[in-house]
Amino acid sequence: MTRDPSADSRINAEDIRRRKGGVPIVCLTAYTYPVARLLDPHVDLLLVGDSVAMVLHGHATTLGASLEMMIAHGQAVMRGSAKACVVVDMPAGSYETSPAQAAASARRIAEETGCQAVKLEGGVDMAAQIAAIVAEGIPVMGHIGLQPQSVEKDGGYKIKGRTQENIAALFRDAEAVEKAGAFSVVIEGTMEAVAAKLTHHISIPTIGIGASADCDGQILVIDDMVGITVDRVPKFVKEYADLRSVIADAAARYAAEVRSRAFPSPDHVFTTASGKDET
Repeated sequence: MTRDPSADSRINAEDIRRRKGGVPIVCLTAYTYPVARLLDPHVDLLLVGDSVAMVLHGHATTLGASLEMMIAHGQAVMRGSAKACVVVDMPAGSYETSPAQAAASARRIAEETGCQAVKLEGGVDMAAQIAAIVAEGIPVMGHIGLQPQSVEKDGGYKIKGRTQENIAALFRDAEAVEKAGAFSVVIEGTMEAVAAKLTHHISIPTIGIGASADCDGQILVIDDMVGITVDRVPKFVKEYADLRSVIADAAARYAAEVRSRAFPSPDHVFTTASGKDET
């Protein structure tokens, strides 16, 4: 399923765990084979995020992701990567009901994609699910702070760590995820000082997104990072490229050449029967 299935050539969950306090862990999302091919040499971890429901499928929230959707994109990313640790998000509805449901869904994802780990959202409330998946021999990445799957319940995307009560809850969540056996945890949309303290408080790596530079690693949605997002770009995103303009310009030039019959030119058509047809 992968381009290079050699176990010792690919970063695994335990490798990520050992990076605590070391060189920051580089993470990006990926949903497709060509993007995975391009990112794989540069990152430590590729997350097949349920953000795919919004980024590629046009849903308003991540709640549009299904188990089948995550497996299909996970398979594509695994085909395109050879080095990075590939983690697949567990979509809403695939694990919350019970530890048994969580373990069954994680087994299906791991078996059908060959990924190195799964990720799920929640802290104290999902500790039993994390433990059940880990007991199956499947590594788990946790996710606390702002949890996109809870956006409807929370009444929107609300930054965490603004009150003492919420800060205490975040620490309980981080401790629960660690104790349940997760190898790392994403901290999203959390006040910088709180995310930094959480990072120093627990012994597993923290991966920040809208959190703190003190986290053990960072992750961004690839479409946000390369400037292809067509809707609102979150405050915490730094755009390292402007592919919106590049794509729009290319489409405009193509359209103009088609309408003027400048494309296809002689260089882009087959003109001899004797030549070898090569596309």
